Amino acid sequence: MKNSRAFFMFGIALLAGLAAVVMASRWLLQTSSDAVTSVAVATDDIGLGQPITATMIHTVSWPKGSLPDGTFGDPKALEGRVVRTGLTRGEPVLESKLAPVGTRGGLSAMIDEGHRAITVRVNDVVGVAGFALPGNYVDVIVNTQEQQKKADNQQSISKIVLERILVLAVAQEVNRDDTAPKVVNAVTLEVTPEQAEKLDLARSVGTLSLVLRNQIDKNRLATDGATKDTLLGAPAAPAPVVVAERPVRVKYLARKVEKRDCVGVLSGVTGSQECF
Repeated sequence: MKNSRAFFMFGIALLAGLAAVVMASRWLLQTSSDAVTSVAVATDDIGLGQPITATMIHTVSWPKGSLPDGTFGDPKALEGRVVRTGLTRGEPVLESKLAPVGTRGGLSAMIDEGHRAITVRVNDVVGVAGFALPGNYVDVIVNTQEQQKKADNQQSISKIVLERILVLAVAQEVNRDDTAPKVVNAVTLEVTPEQAEKLDLARSVGTLSLVLRNQIDKNRLATDGATKDTLLGAPAAPAPVVVAERPVRVKYLARKVEKRDCVGVLSGVTGSQECF
């Protein structure tokens, strides 16, 4: 009797334990499913300007508490989208790193709205020995002849005409992850339409040079340009002294009355005087 009662209590305890385990597992599964979500990440490295295909993306579980803005849960929504910023393996695909819907692949996908891409010819000196790489910022200097007041008098001048211009590509390379210098013969810059006009005029009137600048330096400085006189420290020509002319005062003299002979004439009762 006692044995059967003990087995009965053991069976009840076993069933209660199993029920507790089942309920706890269900609670954990529900809690974990509510705390994570599916996020599309890159299967492998994706370069700039590449259209995304189905094989480039897969989904992983991502904690909702640390979910970045602009993620995608459905990989099909990313097919055909073009990458504006290179993605590494396992990195979540964000809307901010993609070109607008309908954009085709290539360099045009990397150009900001309202900007243009223009290519300038460079050499190992003009291109800062190959250190002007995609993603860097440069200033553009033009060396030309400055027209003086006299038509036959000219002097060379070097002047910064454009500041903080983004390098989009060197030759046909747009990869921004490579930091090794590359000596190329052409550099593509991102400019506004007004800057494109200035750059096109600058390369037609003189020679261009690129000046590499710090990527976080956003200061813009107005310069007067360098000429031969300022380079050698020659004193500036003194400004002509303008002497104000004094007003001319006209002195008027009284006209001298000439002395004449006069005689009195008596005619009847009236008299007069005649001078000659």
